[in-house]
Amino acid sequence: MGQMIPDHASRAPVDPKPNDTSKKPKYDPAFTDKVIAATGPNANRRLAEVMPSLVRHLHAFAREVNLTVEEWTAAVEFINECGQMSDDRRNETQLLCDIVGLESLVGEITSKLVSTSESETPSAVLGPFYRQDAPLLPHGSSIIKDLGPSVPWYEQAVADSAFVTGRVLSNSGEPIQGAILDVWHAAPNGLYEQQDESQPDMNFRGRFETDASGRYAFYALRPVPYPIPDDGPAGRLLALLDRHPYRPGHIHFIVTAPGFRPLTTQLYDDRDQYLGKDSVFAVKDELVVRFAPREGDPNARWSLQYDFVLGRG
Repeated sequence: MGQMIPDHASRAPVDPKPNDTSKKPKYDPAFTDKVIAATGPNANRRLAEVMPSLVRHLHAFAREVNLTVEEWTAAVEFINECGQMSDDRRNETQLLCDIVGLESLVGEITSKLVSTSESETPSAVLGPFYRQDAPLLPHGSSIIKDLGPSVPWYEQAVADSAFVTGRVLSNSGEPIQGAILDVWHAAPNGLYEQQDESQPDMNFRGRFETDASGRYAFYALRPVPYPIPDDGPAGRLLALLDRHPYRPGHIHFIVTAPGFRPLTTQLYDDRDQYLGKDSVFAVKDELVVRFAPREGDPNARWSLQYDFVLGRG
């Protein structure tokens, strides 16, 4: 979808006053109700609740902007291309949801619907590069694989080496033993391992189990900002909107424990220049962290302490 959206420079602009219908075409006012009424009595209960609202908003949007067949066709081709580009290593459709803020919004809605305490750690987007079945690693080990002087970003990795630790707690403050933290982040070159053939499989990924005090610990890297993939339809949309593709440096976490609701979130480095302009709108103040200098540890220049708080399921 190289052209994606037709550029109707000569077309009259959309009326900035949506309530002023005096200059708008007269569309069939009953059409939307006919579409909604077509739903049968045995429809899926949740779809029967959701679809009328979706249809109303879609139809209202099309009327408001005077959507043309040419533009609608371009949008359909765009969505098709997102699906065709997606596989088990990259989800372009999810990336599209990210750049329009939908994943962040839905995550917030879902979290607030079930949250019982303001002390619970906020959620953040999963992102398109999660991989299942990362290796379960010993407490205090590293998610960094094959880091030697021959690696192009070796010196940066050494400078950004970090020891990450903290506890997993209930929303009433008790430590949770046996919680699993699924952790991943990008390499210093801004690429996740499935994007980069030079990285070993499952590089910068791992799972860790909390001990009797609810504590976890592992070695990783202080995260770097990077652009989301802009070689596909989502990237072209950003360019058409004159938006940058960058995300602030972050570490991904999925935290799970029996009897508690799973938490998908990210931690962001407070030094990052993109904190206030994340291309996927996922940053929350409670998730911004500070890395402190670490001394006496040959494996890390920095340290991070962060406690995750889970709500009961």
